[in-house]
Amino acid sequence: MASCINITEIINNGDHTRLKMNESERKKLQHEFKIYMEKYFKQKLGKGVDYTKIIIWDDMLIIRGEGFLTTPEKFINETPSGREVVRAARMQVVKQHSRDNIPYFEERLGAKAIHQAYELEPENDFWMHAIVFDRVLCE
Repeated sequence: MASCINITEIINNGDHTRLKMNESERKKLQHEFKIYMEKYFKQKLGKGVDYTKIIIWDDMLIIRGEGFLTTPEKFINETPSGREVVRAARMQVVKQHSRDNIPYFEERLGAKAIHQAYELEPENDFWMHAIVFDRVLCE
């Protein structure tokens, strides 16, 4: 599934030689990650996300999804206590997604994830995962 990224600039960073993507390569990899994430959630949850957006910028990868709740979750989500149940359950999904996919992103980007943050809003059927890497990824 993964294709090679052309090297446009090599950056010497200490003992490591790292790659920096140009705009075209960045867009291509964003699309690859989008397809990858849609397949991942479809396989793991049986339901894909209605809308997925991937942004690679500077030293960050941001994954955003909307329309991820199942029909039963939407029903449970109608009350404040139900939202907390859905939030807790989906945070487990987000954490598992991180464990499963950070190594893939690190390999494809040639960088190490050093920070990450999650945002989950069941009331808006929205989630986001931001990952900061140890180097600038694109021009």
